[in-house]
Amino acid sequence: MTDIDIEYVPKACAYITRATGELLVFEGPGHDGLQIPKGTLEPGESPREALFREVMEESGLGTLNATQRLTTDVWTRRESPPKRYVRHFFHATVHEPRDCWTHTVTDGGDEHGSEFDLYWVEPPVGREFALDLDDYLHLLPIDGSSGVATASD
Repeated sequence: MTDIDIEYVPKACAYITRATGELLVFEGPGHDGLQIPKGTLEPGESPREALFREVMEESGLGTLNATQRLTTDVWTRRESPPKRYVRHFFHATVHEPRDCWTHTVTDGGDEHGSEFDLYWVEPPVGREFALDLDDYLHLLPIDGSSGVATASD
């Protein structure tokens, strides 16, 4: 198989934190380990647009503050045939008083009807994330300081 035969799938991934520094996560469906809101870009959609759409679809959170791009990578999922994901990681903050909640996806897409049990964890988490989604947790700001260069879409 050549590199030309490998499919590249663009993804937007959201590290969402609240004032306490906790990170929003959920478990499942269909993956072992913790996950963060994320999803595939739709045709013509920018990574930032996909970020807001996916966060709303998977968590119900409609307002993100201080959104910044952290990094972009290419991650290979070892399946047959292998897929490569172009992952755009963002950090955003929210004002969310709930410590946990269940959100049901109602967008009519592939995940329609899926339930996501969301809750907050303190980084570093100490548990494995599905799909290596914790690769860039070290880029999250500490004590409100950014320390991260932002990039435009």
